[in-house]
Amino acid sequence: MFKLATAAVAALLVAGVSSARADALNDIQSRGKVLIAIDTGSPPFAVNNAQHQPEGADVDVARLLAKDLGVEVEFVPVTGPNRVPVLQTGKADLVIASFSITPERARSVNFSIPHGALKLVVWAPKSVKIASIDDLAGKRIGVTRGGIQDTDVTAMAPKGTNIVRFDTDATVTAAMLAGQIDAMATADHVAAAIAERNPAKELEGKFTIRNSYYAIGVRQGEFNLLQWVNTWIQFHKQSGKLAAIYKQWMKSDLPELPVF
Repeated sequence: MFKLATAAVAALLVAGVSSARADALNDIQSRGKVLIAIDTGSPPFAVNNAQHQPEGADVDVARLLAKDLGVEVEFVPVTGPNRVPVLQTGKADLVIASFSITPERARSVNFSIPHGALKLVVWAPKSVKIASIDDLAGKRIGVTRGGIQDTDVTAMAPKGTNIVRFDTDATVTAAMLAGQIDAMATADHVAAAIAERNPAKELEGKFTIRNSYYAIGVRQGEFNLLQWVNTWIQFHKQSGKLAAIYKQWMKSDLPELPVF
């Protein structure tokens, strides 16, 4: 009995040590640097400028977060499909990459409360006749593999739709501009930025698939870090700094955000 009790106590102590070692908030503060995953192929959320430096809404949010943590920020480049693996394997402490909240992703990561919102839309040239999801039949629509647009279009598209999957938002955009696809499903702000940069293509929004809230991704089990991030978001919702960043890059007011 004594041996069993001793073994149980030892197991609890080991679990306690493992929990302490897994405290990402302490690790970040100890190293003096936070590793934040961003997708620089998704303007206006993040893109590399002429000086090959990242800029955009997600970049400004990440820099503000690091400043308030009192540490430096190191950006970890990701694409839509590898945002979750990069977080799970410890290559990043946080994901700030227009990371929409979905039940499927919530099985693998913890989401903060939302810090932004977007509309998932279908865009196409003016000459392409699309008014609803039913009009995708017989057309080629580009989506980012594993993204919410992939999930939603796959679930909703009628029979005969040719869903073309790409690994990044940038390759979806390139295919759209090259005429390799008839339409693309993406965030409204991303599509608007593409249309503004390529006026000759006469791209326009055809219809909205759904509204989506995005949040900061935290590795499962990192509850101290998640609590700090949630407090930080709530603080800057009240300070107006998140709204100012959103307004600067999205050219619209930050919608009212729920607290999950």
